[in-house]
Amino acid sequence: MKEKRTNRREFLKVTLGAFMAGTLFNSCDLSRLKNPKTMIKSPIGPNILRPPGAVSEEHFAQKCIRCGRCGEVCPYHCIKYFDVKEAGVFSGTPYVAVLEKPCYLCMKCVYVCPTGSLVPCAKEDVRMGVAVINREICVTWQQDKTGLMCKTCFSVCPFSGVAIKIDHDFRPYIVEEYCTGCGICAYSCIADTWPENHGKKAITIMPIKWKKIKEIKLSDIKKA
Repeated sequence: MKEKRTNRREFLKVTLGAFMAGTLFNSCDLSRLKNPKTMIKSPIGPNILRPPGAVSEEHFAQKCIRCGRCGEVCPYHCIKYFDVKEAGVFSGTPYVAVLEKPCYLCMKCVYVCPTGSLVPCAKEDVRMGVAVINREICVTWQQDKTGLMCKTCFSVCPFSGVAIKIDHDFRPYIVEEYCTGCGICAYSCIADTWPENHGKKAITIMPIKWKKIKEIKLSDIKKA
């Protein structure tokens, strides 16, 4: 009975989102709005990302029909859907909250999307976002203080040695052009267990849409 109520809520949420999107986007392309960032604010942000293969955010809400197939096919149940209160016209569209459950790049979602909102691509070509390491929080970058030399992010990365590498002092760093933004490293980061970090992870996955990868700085993470 509880499962039926949950399914009903999901259905109503997705249906309402589709109605709102259809009403607002039927004759409106976000790319043509005078200032889309202030008129219609996307809920995508640090650690809150679109699934693999997503088209640009300015077109996503227009293309996505809120069918829910991407979430249904995901074996890891990492795909969730925005509701009206938190996303407005983006309600019903899919997202991945990587700190709750990252994307494991099974790539099933891109092949069931009926509208091309999620475009089929190889795992190595996925660009959900880019990982940014806060060296002030990373226990390995702060090993003189923590006495720890953690390699968790390096070990769990699907493209270890390519997207994440280790320097001569065994400290991890991101090779931005190869990072898929899957969030597995951020999810697995143990920096939040170090008392002085007050529950903060050392890795944040930043949406690439915010700015060019090369311009992402530590200050951006602190503000998020």
